[in-house]
Amino acid sequence: MVIAATTVAQAQPTGNEALAAAIDAILQDPKVTDSQASIVVKDAATGEVVYDHHANQRAIPASTNKLSTVAGALEVLGEDYTFTTDVLGDRPVDGVVDGDLYLRGTGDPSLLQADFAALAADLADLGVSTVAGDLVADDTAFDAVRHGDEWAWGDLQYTSASEISALTIGSGTDHFPGTVRVFVKPGTASGAPAVVTTVPATDYVTVVNTATTGTATNVVVNRDEHANTIRVSGTVAAGTSGTFATRSVIDPTGLVADVFADALAAEGITLDGDVRLHEEAPQGGEVLAWHDSEPLADLTVDLMKPSNNLYAEAFFKAVGLAQTGLGTFASGKAGVYGAIDDYGVNTGPIRQVDGSGMSRWDQLTPDMLTDLLIGAQDASWFDTFQGSLPVACVDGTLASRMCGTEAAGNVRAKTGSMTSVSALAGYATDADGRELVFAIMFNDFLTSNIKGLEDQIAVAIASHGADATESEIAAFAAEAEEIAEPAAELPADWECSWYEPSTC
Repeated sequence: MVIAATTVAQAQPTGNEALAAAIDAILQDPKVTDSQASIVVKDAATGEVVYDHHANQRAIPASTNKLSTVAGALEVLGEDYTFTTDVLGDRPVDGVVDGDLYLRGTGDPSLLQADFAALAADLADLGVSTVAGDLVADDTAFDAVRHGDEWAWGDLQYTSASEISALTIGSGTDHFPGTVRVFVKPGTASGAPAVVTTVPATDYVTVVNTATTGTATNVVVNRDEHANTIRVSGTVAAGTSGTFATRSVIDPTGLVADVFADALAAEGITLDGDVRLHEEAPQGGEVLAWHDSEPLADLTVDLMKPSNNLYAEAFFKAVGLAQTGLGTFASGKAGVYGAIDDYGVNTGPIRQVDGSGMSRWDQLTPDMLTDLLIGAQDASWFDTFQGSLPVACVDGTLASRMCGTEAAGNVRAKTGSMTSVSALAGYATDADGRELVFAIMFNDFLTSNIKGLEDQIAVAIASHGADATESEIAAFAAEAEEIAEPAAELPADWECSWYEPSTC
C-alpha cells in the first residue's frame, strides 16, 4: 500500500513578528552571552510597541544620556539662548581702569583663544591702556564641583572628562573645553629633541619634553594626576608633520585668566596688579566688553554630532542656573527632569546625575529614551533636536557606520560608549515609510566592541516592513555585520570622535 505524503509549507512571519525574530536572532551572538541587553522599538506616531526586550530594565546609558540633557536645555533655555562672557570694570579715564578688571563667564563651552584676544582688542579700542588693580576671573555662575559623580580617575586627563567651569577655554576647532592641545613635531635631525608647542600658548601648564626625532612616531603624552605638568616622551618620525594630543588642565579658570592676561599684554594693556580666581564680580559693574556664543541651536549640533561631554555639562548646569540661580548638578537634574516630564517621560524609574553620561551612576531605560524621542516631536525645538543627531554613514559618531545598508542616511541616533557599555537611540524610517523610534542598550559585556550588533539591529529596523519576512530582514542585517567586521577590533571604550585622530 502506498501512503501519499503531503508537505505543508510554513509561511514565514512578516511585519512586527519578523522584526522580532530577526532581532532575537542577533541577540544570540556570543558577544552578549551573560550580558545585559535592553531594546525597544516603537511607532513614532502612535507609541505602539513594535518590539520589546527588557525595555524597562535600567542600564548605564553612556552618551545617550545627552538626549535628555539637550531636550531639557532646549526647553528651558530656548534655541536662541546665548552664553555671554563679559569684562567689567570702571570706565577708563585717560586710559586707566581705576580698580580691578573682572572677566565673568556664564558657562560658554565654545570659547577659544581668539575670543579672549578679541575681548582684549575691544578694551584697547575703548582706550584702555592700564588696569590699576587686579584681573579677577569670575566663574561663580557654576559651582566649584569640577567632575561628575563616579567619573573614572583614569579618564580625568582626557578631553572626555575635562573639568567643568563657567569660565573655560578650548584648544581647537573641535572645542574641547578646559584643555590644551600639545603638538609634537620632529627636530632638525635624527636624535634631536622633538619640538613641542601648545594651543593655547600658555605658561599655565609645564611641559616636560623628553621626546626625540626618530624613524617612527610613537609619542606618549600624559598629564600628572595632581599638577598641570604635561610629560611628552617617545619618538616622532623625521620628515613628518608630527602628531598631537589634547589633555585637560586642572582648574580651567586659571588657564583662561592666564590666556586673557597675555591677550591684554599683546594689546599693550598693562596690568598693575595680580590675577585672582573664583571671585564674583560686583553687582552693577559696568560692562566694558563682551562676547556672545553662537545660539544654543548651533551649539546643540556641536554637542551631539561628536558627543562633546563638556558641552553637555555646560548645558546641564546652565539649565539649573536659569531656573534656580545655582549652576549645580542637582539644579540641572531638577530642571531637565521637569522639562522632559512635560513631554511624557516618566522620570521616576531613572537616575541622571550628570549631563554627559560619563557617570556610572546614570541609569536610564530604553522605554524612557523612546518616550522622550516620541514626546520631543511635539516640541517647538524638535527640528533642532532631531537635526543634531548623528546620521548613519553621514556624520558625527555614525559617520563610518551602517554604510551601504538600508540605515545609511536614514537612521538618526545618539551613540553611547564606555567600557562594557554601548548604546544607540534615535529615529529610523522603515521600508514602508513608517517613522520608528528605538533604543538599544548593552551593559556588562566583555568583548572590546559590540557596535556591530547595534548596527545589525538598526539595519533590521530600517529594513522592516509589513511584508518583509524574517529572512529578508536578516539578510539586510547581515550586510551590516559584514561591513562592521573590518572595524571589529577597534577599541570602543570611548566615542569614536574622542580618539586622536578620530576613528569615526
